Amino acid sequence: MLTTVEKVIVLQDVDIFERILSEDLSHIALIAEEVSFGKNSVIYSEGEPSDSMYVVLNGRILLHRDGSEVMVAEEKDVFGSWSLFDAETRVVTATAQEEALLLKIDREDFLDLLTDHSRITQGVLRALVRRLRGLVGVRGPR
Repeated sequence: MLTTVEKVIVLQDVDIFERILSEDLSHIALIAEEVSFGKNSVIYSEGEPSDSMYVVLNGRILLHRDGSEVMVAEEKDVFGSWSLFDAETRVVTATAQEEALLLKIDREDFLDLLTDHSRITQGVLRALVRRLRGLVGVRGPR
C-alpha cells in the first residue's frame, strides 16, 4: 500500500494536477484508491458509464476499440481522465495486458473535493485550459 506522500509523488506527474500544490494534492491522494487487476482483466468496457480515472503504478493497460489498439498505458500513464468531468460513456475498453496496480480516482469523490477546495479547482481548470490550448494549437504564457 502506498502512503499519502507516495501517492502525492505519483499525482504530481499527472497533467491535470500539474498546477496543484503538493499540500493540496494530499487531498486528492486521500481519495485515490489502489486497485489491482490480473492479466487479461477488463478494467472497463466501451459504452459503460464513465465514473473514474486511473494512473498506472505498474503493469500495462491496453486501450482498444473495435479490436484496434488506441494506446498502451504504462507506468505513470493516465487514462480515463475526462471521466472526472463528464459522465459520457467510455469510448474504449481498458484491459490489463499483465498484472497491474493502478490508482483509481472516483468522479463523485473528486467533485466533492473540488467543492471544498477552491485552489484545487483553480489548478485543474488552468491545466485543462492549457490542454485545450494545446489541442487547438494556441500557446499562452506558462
